Amino acid sequence: MNVTVVRADCTDFETPLLVVNVFADADPLEGPAAKVDEALGGRISDVLRRGDFRAKPDETLLLYPAPGTLPAERVLLVGVGKRADLTTDRIRRAAGAASKEALRLRIPRYATLLHHAELVADRIPPRDAARAAAEGAVLGGYTFTEMKSGDPPARVQEVTVLEKGEEKAREIEEGVRVGTVTARAECFARDLGNLPGNVATPTYLADAAERIGREHGLSVTVLGRAELEAEGMRAHLAVSAGSEQEPKLIVLEHRRGPEGQKPLVLVGKGVTFDSGGISIKPAAGMEEMKFDMSGAGAVLAAMRAIAELEVPVNVVGIVPATENLPSGAALKPGDIIRSHLGKTIEVVNTDAEGRLILADALSYARRFDPAAVVDAATLTGACVIALGHHVSAVMGNDPALVEEIRAAGERVGEPAWPLPMLQGHREQIDSDYADIKNSGGRPAGAITAGWFLREFAEGLPWVHLDVAGTASGDGKAPHLTRGSSGVPTRLFVEWVLSRAG
Repeated sequence: MNVTVVRADCTDFETPLLVVNVFADADPLEGPAAKVDEALGGRISDVLRRGDFRAKPDETLLLYPAPGTLPAERVLLVGVGKRADLTTDRIRRAAGAASKEALRLRIPRYATLLHHAELVADRIPPRDAARAAAEGAVLGGYTFTEMKSGDPPARVQEVTVLEKGEEKAREIEEGVRVGTVTARAECFARDLGNLPGNVATPTYLADAAERIGREHGLSVTVLGRAELEAEGMRAHLAVSAGSEQEPKLIVLEHRRGPEGQKPLVLVGKGVTFDSGGISIKPAAGMEEMKFDMSGAGAVLAAMRAIAELEVPVNVVGIVPATENLPSGAALKPGDIIRSHLGKTIEVVNTDAEGRLILADALSYARRFDPAAVVDAATLTGACVIALGHHVSAVMGNDPALVEEIRAAGERVGEPAWPLPMLQGHREQIDSDYADIKNSGGRPAGAITAGWFLREFAEGLPWVHLDVAGTASGDGKAPHLTRGSSGVPTRLFVEWVLSRAG
C-alpha cells in the first residue's frame, strides 16, 4: 500500500471514499469536518444529534452524498472518542478501521483527513499524527492470501492524506514516510509469521535475510550446521537435533553510524515450528506453533525498515533459527549441554527450547561489543497467563534500557510491562548437575525464563521482550488481523530511531 500527501481541499477531491474522523463531543463540528458537513447539507450533524452515530472510538458510519454535493462517492465517518482523550494510538486505530471498511467495500483507494489531530496539535505534533495514521492505514489494510488459490482478493492500494497548508503538508509527509515504511515492515513480519512451518523453514528465513540484504544494502552472514558446530553453538544445535531441517544463525548488519560506534543489537527467536520436542505439546492448537518464530520475523522486518529509513546508527540483527521436533536423535529431558558461552545447561524440559537458542545467540552477540542488546521471543505461556494478549513483558539487567524499551512501545502502540527479577526467581533455575537448568517450573515462569537469558547476557546492557501473548491474536483491533501481528517490529524501529535522536 502507498500512502501519499496531496495538497487539496476535501470538498473538491474526487475519491471513491472520503474518511472524516469525528470527535464524540464535536458540537459544533470544526474545520474540514464542518466543510464536509455543510456540503452534505448537515447530514453529519444530524446523525450525531439523533444518536445514530456516537463517534465512539473505532465506530464507523457510511454515508452516500447526494449528486452534486461532493465529488467523493462515499463518506465514511470514523469515531475517535472525546477530544481530550485523543492519542496517537486512537489515530492509528481509526485509520485501521477506515482501511478495513475500504477492504469490505472492495475499494482500492481512499482519501482521509487529519483535521481531528490538528485540533490537538498542541500535544500531538502533525508529524506524529501522520505517522500513526499511515501505520494504521497500512496495518488495517493487511490481508494474507499467499497460500490460497484463485484470483487474489481486492486490496487497498493507495491512501491519500489531504492537507491544504504547505508547511503542515511537509510535516505530514515526513510522518507518513516513516509510518508507511515501518508499517510495511510489520506487514512483512506478519507474512513470515503466517506462513506455515513447511514453507517458512530456517533456510527460508535465511533466504529472506539475504534478499533484504541485497535490496537494502545490509551485510548478511548465515551460519549453517557445520559453521555452528565450528563456532561451538551446542545449545542451538541441540534444539535442532530432532529435525531434518538445517539450523541457521542469521546475522544482518546495518552500518550507517559513525566509524567505531558500538552497535545496537536486536535478537529474535526463530523456532519455525515448535512441537515441544520429546516434551511434546498437546495436539490442540499445536498448528499455531508456526508463530514461534515471531521474534525472528520482527528482527528481519525491523532491519529492513531501519535500512530503508537510512537511520544513522550501527545496528546488528541476529536470528537463531531451527525447528524443535521429536525423533530418535532429539534432545532429551535430563541431557546436559555446554553452551557457546561455556556454561552447562541441564535440560529438564525440551519445550523450553527458545531460551537455549537465544542463549547461544546472546553469547555470539558479544563479538560486536554492543552498546545494548534487546531480544524478542514468544518465550512462555506463563507470560500470556500473567499479561494476556494486550501487552508484552519486558525485563532486563539495565533499568534505564528497560524504560527506553517500555517508552518506545508506548509511543507506537505496542506496550510492554516491566516484570521484577528477584534473586529468588534466579534460584528456581539452580541445577544439581549443571551450571543452570532450562526451566524453573510453572511459578513465575516468564521471569525465570528471563533470568535464564540474563545469565548469558551478563556484562551486556540487555533487555528481553516476551511477546508470547502479543505476536499473534484474533485481530479484533482495527489495525490488526487474525494471525501474526508483527509485534514488536515497530517497537524495535522506534527504539533505534530514538537512539539516533
